[in-house]
Amino acid sequence: MVQTRSFTLAAASIAAFAGLTHGAGLEEWRSRSIYQVMVDRFARTDGSTDAPCVLYEFCNGTWAGLINKLDYIQGMGFTAIQISPVVKNMDQDTSVGEAYHGYWSQDDYAVNPHFGTADELKKLADELHKRDMFFMVDVVVNNFAQAFNNTLPPPVDYSKFNPLNDQKYFHKYCNVTEWDNPTNYQDCWLYPYGVALADVDTDSDEVVTILSSWVKELVSNYSIDGIRIDAAKHVNDAFLPQFVSASGVFAMGEVLTGVTDDMCRYQSKGLLPGMPNYLEYFPLQTVFNGHSMWELATARSNAQAGCNDTTVLGNFAENHDVPRFAAAIEDITLAKNAMTYILMNDGIPTVYQGQEQHFNGNSTPFNREPLWQSKYDTTAPLYNLTSQLNKLRNLAIKQSPEYVSSVADQIFVDVNHLCLAKGKQGNKIVFCINNKSSQGDSYELPVGGFAANEEVVEVLTCTTTTASSAGNVTAFMGAGEPKVFYPAAALNGSGICPTTTVAKPNAASVAAALSTLGATIVLASMAWLL
Repeated sequence: MVQTRSFTLAAASIAAFAGLTHGAGLEEWRSRSIYQVMVDRFARTDGSTDAPCVLYEFCNGTWAGLINKLDYIQGMGFTAIQISPVVKNMDQDTSVGEAYHGYWSQDDYAVNPHFGTADELKKLADELHKRDMFFMVDVVVNNFAQAFNNTLPPPVDYSKFNPLNDQKYFHKYCNVTEWDNPTNYQDCWLYPYGVALADVDTDSDEVVTILSSWVKELVSNYSIDGIRIDAAKHVNDAFLPQFVSASGVFAMGEVLTGVTDDMCRYQSKGLLPGMPNYLEYFPLQTVFNGHSMWELATARSNAQAGCNDTTVLGNFAENHDVPRFAAAIEDITLAKNAMTYILMNDGIPTVYQGQEQHFNGNSTPFNREPLWQSKYDTTAPLYNLTSQLNKLRNLAIKQSPEYVSSVADQIFVDVNHLCLAKGKQGNKIVFCINNKSSQGDSYELPVGGFAANEEVVEVLTCTTTTASSAGNVTAFMGAGEPKVFYPAAALNGSGICPTTTVAKPNAASVAAALSTLGATIVLASMAWLL
């Protein structure tokens, strides 16, 4: 019975997702780029940056503090933010810390007092909308939380939960042990240590009705434009499209898997409109750490073949659940290439706070460093790179709205390089990433995808070059830096690269060429003597 309902809903929801009306729908979200905020670690109300922060405890970031620092986010060109859950959590300090992150829900109908008041949350939405920025909020539907003493089964007082205040709304206790068995990972409880995560019975029609009513009210009360559904993989399939439809806004559902069929089925069956792109996240970590760029190109091709629409997947290299990129790969130039990929590739770019400051925390909670320890440095290399590329992406979308629904063409790939071209002639972005690191050699790389004799600008160095009659330019590579090209005519008046210089080989490249030429002359002379 459940399976039949799932397929019926799926067929209806594939078309419905694009027409959500309460807030922003799928088509509007394509053009956005998202900055992910963990509220407790972003900014304090008083703006203080020197008070200590114990990473397992509350560090006192607030919605008011976030409002005061919106210029920092908008300065990078982001057009949306995603914040951690806003509802009231359990208050106890446990063997695994406090609920500073917001994911241990107890009362869905109260806002989290650690982060601020309902009026301050509404003001955050208002301030974002004044800036033409979208507002996405994390929601937790898989479980409610309660501290316990690690005796099993967990002794949960269900009456403390709101609105699901009865044991009948939850699955009986069992621990998730079979991560490839949907019955096990959807019906059993996650991580029962210190905090009991009572697993919601999302198969229940009554639960569907209750939670659908709640999310509809949440979105309406706080003018929310989109939701991210935490642990979407762990709830019943049929629940998801009903919940998304009730919300009336675009949704990304967390489906943590690197297996194409496992993730893409959420789109193909109409269960979710979008997901964070874990299919490309995993190779993004490896191709910059000794592996071939072919792995990323293959993952990208597999995602396009398996998913309905990769342009609404969320590209990311970091989030609050995984180690920072720099925890394993310290070289900032490699981080620049990873950032370039997620900002320029198909999909909705998503950057986790601190990524632009090259934070290097490893597993939780060390990957949840307070952003204020960076002093909100707007001169940081990754901050400036992100700003330049987001501005370019926003410009390309403004000049050609269909840019966001187009799929980039792969124009070159080898062990060390991946070059893609996205958009139509006249506002096409061509970019090349590489994994050579800051110690990379200097060389010339032919790059195609342009119109014949078109003048283009490499926007990270603001240098110009002219395409050949075949539409090719020479990229002067060096020190592992990425390259991003855009037609010069399309940049006029944009404020991007207002002054330019002609692109030239760097000194090392010239020396290498002269060395090669000298060797050729010597060999030719020897051949003549012989």
